[in-house]
Amino acid sequence: MIPSLPTNKRFSRVYQGYVALFFIFLMLPLVVVAVFSFNDSLFPSLPWNGFTLDWFTGTSAPKIGVFNDRELTDGIGVSLFVAIAVTACSLIFATTNAFLFERFDFRFKGFCYVLLLLPLVIPGVILGVSILLMSSTIANGIEDTIGWDIEWMRPGLVLVVLGQFAFITTICTLVISARLRKFDLTLEEAALNLGATKAEAIFTITIPFLRPALIGAGIIAFLMSFENFNTTLMLVGSDAPLTIAMFDRLREGSTPVINAVSLLLMVASGLLALASIWVSSRGNQIE
Repeated sequence: MIPSLPTNKRFSRVYQGYVALFFIFLMLPLVVVAVFSFNDSLFPSLPWNGFTLDWFTGTSAPKIGVFNDRELTDGIGVSLFVAIAVTACSLIFATTNAFLFERFDFRFKGFCYVLLLLPLVIPGVILGVSILLMSSTIANGIEDTIGWDIEWMRPGLVLVVLGQFAFITTICTLVISARLRKFDLTLEEAALNLGATKAEAIFTITIPFLRPALIGAGIIAFLMSFENFNTTLMLVGSDAPLTIAMFDRLREGSTPVINAVSLLLMVASGLLALASIWVSSRGNQIE
C-alpha cells in the first residue's frame, strides 16, 4: 500500500489475476447477451449462424426486431412514463426530507429517520404486496360503503409509481443529504444580510450547490425505476412496463430479441452512469 515498501511479486500477480477474474466473471454474461443479439438464429444460443440486425430492425415474422415489436415498444413507453414520474416525485420529496433531517431538530427524529430507511430493508415483493393489499382494502371498503369505484387504487400505473417511489425516494434522500451536509451555512447568512429572503437564499445559493447531487439522484432514481421488477410485478395492471413485458415474453420462449432489448438497456444505463460520474466530478471540482 506504501510505494516505498518492498512488495511480494507473487502476491501482486495473484492479486492482479483475482481482479482480472472478477471482472471477467462480471462482464462475461453481459458480453454473451450482447453478442447473441446479433445471431442469425431463432434461439439465443449456439451455434452461431451469422451476423444480422433483424433482432433490432426486422419487420417480418419470426424475426420481428425490437423497434417493430409493438409489445416491447409499448413497454418501453410505459417504463419511461413511470420512471419520469417516479424520478420527479422522488427528487421533490427527497430534497424536502434532506432539509428536514439536516436542518431541523424535532421529537422522534431518530425514529422517523429509521422509518425513512425501512423501505431499503424490506424485500420488493413484500413491499409491493403490502401496498396492493392496503390500496385494495381501502378501495373495496369505499366501494362497499358508498358505491364509488376508485380505479387508481386498483393495480395499475398509479400503484406502480407509488410502489417504486416508496423506496427510491429513500435512496435519493441519502444522496442529497450527503451533499447538503457539506454546505456552508454562512453563505445563506450572507445572502440574508444582503436583503434576500429565506426562499431566495435557498433557491439561488443552496439549490445550485445541490445540483450535482440532484442530477446524480435523478439518474439513480430513473435507472432503478426503469429496471425495477419485483415491486412492479405485484402492482402492475393492463399496461405492462418493459421488465414485465420481457418476463412474459421469456415465459413463452426466449428469442434473440430479448438479447437486443438487454443490449439497448445496457448501453443506455452505461451512458447514464457515465453522465452521473461526470456530473459528480464536476461538482467536486467546483467545491
